[in-house]
Amino acid sequence: MEQKTLNLKVLNDRGEATATLSAPQTLFGRDYNEALVHQIVVAYQANARLGTRAQKDRSQVRHSTRKPWRQKGTGRARAGMTSSPLWRGGGKIFPNSPDENFSQKVNRKMFRAGVCSILSQLARDDRICVVDALTVEQPRTKLLADKLKAMGLGSVLIITDSVDQNLYLASRNLKNVMVVEPRYADPVSMIHFDKVVVTRPAIAKLEQMWGRA
Repeated sequence: MEQKTLNLKVLNDRGEATATLSAPQTLFGRDYNEALVHQIVVAYQANARLGTRAQKDRSQVRHSTRKPWRQKGTGRARAGMTSSPLWRGGGKIFPNSPDENFSQKVNRKMFRAGVCSILSQLARDDRICVVDALTVEQPRTKLLADKLKAMGLGSVLIITDSVDQNLYLASRNLKNVMVVEPRYADPVSMIHFDKVVVTRPAIAKLEQMWGRA
């Protein structure tokens, strides 16, 4: 079956569109599936979640095992020990465990379709563009900040075929800039940043990973 193509803007160092790049329909021409995108975003965030909260049950809290008062004759309810979950400061009946598993399973085909749906919507909203290459001469934050400012880019996700050391070091202190290789481009980051800049070689890698029908 013949694939339709979609044209993406190719920017120069001044942020001007100097040419267009034909991108395959399977990667940038899919309909937006909001339910699927929501599912893979929630699953991605859940799988990154760590079970760091922990509570104590009645056997773990530090309380005396002495009976607070005698069983009968006081007019008060019966009580065995102050570690009871019914008492303030007592243990929890069903405590949260630090090894709690929050992961959600998403099929590979669903994840691939969801990422393509995001990329297609970014292309339709003119939030994704292509550059031949993006490098800096030295690992200095100011050099990269000035280059992005000249290109008219503020909050941007940069997807490059291979992360240059200078580019990576220069981007670490820019809170609205993230530099990743295609295999580390996640759906949450694609949605979070205002713009997505992809190098030409990275387009081929994205197509190889996600562009299968």
